[in-house]
Amino acid sequence: MRWSFRIGTVAGIRIELHVTFLLFLGWVALSSGLAAHSTTEGLLTLLGILLIFGCVLLHELGHAFAARRYGIATRSIVLLPIGGIARLERMPERPLEELVVAVAGPLVNVTIVAILWLIGVRTPPLASVAGFVIGRAPLAEPGLLETIRIVNVAMILFNMIPAFPMDGGRVLRALLAMRVSHRQATAFASRVGQVIAVGFALWGLQSHPMLLFIAMFVFFAAAEERALSESRSALNGVPVRAATVTDFHALAVHDPLQRAVDHLMTGDQQEFPVMDGDRPVGMLGRAELVRALRQHGAAVPVGDVVPRLGDSADAGEPLENALQRMRERGRRALPVFQHGRMIGMLTLDNVGDLLVVRDALRRFAGA
Repeated sequence: MRWSFRIGTVAGIRIELHVTFLLFLGWVALSSGLAAHSTTEGLLTLLGILLIFGCVLLHELGHAFAARRYGIATRSIVLLPIGGIARLERMPERPLEELVVAVAGPLVNVTIVAILWLIGVRTPPLASVAGFVIGRAPLAEPGLLETIRIVNVAMILFNMIPAFPMDGGRVLRALLAMRVSHRQATAFASRVGQVIAVGFALWGLQSHPMLLFIAMFVFFAAAEERALSESRSALNGVPVRAATVTDFHALAVHDPLQRAVDHLMTGDQQEFPVMDGDRPVGMLGRAELVRALRQHGAAVPVGDVVPRLGDSADAGEPLENALQRMRERGRRALPVFQHGRMIGMLTLDNVGDLLVVRDALRRFAGA
């Protein structure tokens, strides 16, 4: 994620801190210290915030370890001022697997609450906790451990709201997917999430501005998940060859960058395979071309600047699988091989065109 930096690794999972989190910590420590006219008070508040986000990290690790059980790796966990994000390489496809991964995070918070209860940490009544969370009823000076337990109870309640794509929303989709198709379950759960997001926004306008940001995230993330599910459904069973570009310009490793510029300006191709004889060695995209022109000029050989090829697609493999790899690695194009010979390119633009065409034909057939 942009503006994030690595702070460590846990069980092979990269832990990142967003720069806004540091700004948030500084603001909290400074404001609490100034309000109490005490540096000690500010440092204690900062410690409490760090412990709370330690709980957030454990919550996200719960998701990550549950996903690992099903062979799904986690690229990273990013800590933000509003919580954390576990960036899984892919979401579980089976409803039961998604259900387990979704509840694993809140179960970590349940465990923390149970441990604190066993060691005698008191928690105010549930109604008081709810009032504290929405900013309507401040608690009477809870101690540090009491605060940690309150926050974990609040995390359980908040995360299990069925507002897709939050944990509760993913639980809702998993349960629905046991009865209907994954696409139908996603569509229903995402619309429920958007309705709840609108409720968050209206509530936030009245009393809690932070809910406005949460509402925006939930609303747009739900729409994005629904669109992704619909595209996956449309591509189900479609092979890579159906979206392969076979009429394209290739560049040789010794060609100057100017040749790529000429092709870019005279056509609509923006991704160029770079060939060493009949073997592709890399893909030069528009962004890489512009960056190389700034650094080296137009005369440098393409082979000196092209990112080396790290992946390819087979013409007969499922298109959805190739797209998943492209998303994970941030690629816009892959060379396509058939029987060991390169026959074309798979590009995100061409996949988009394929989706538009298939949707038009589906609408015509249903008319």
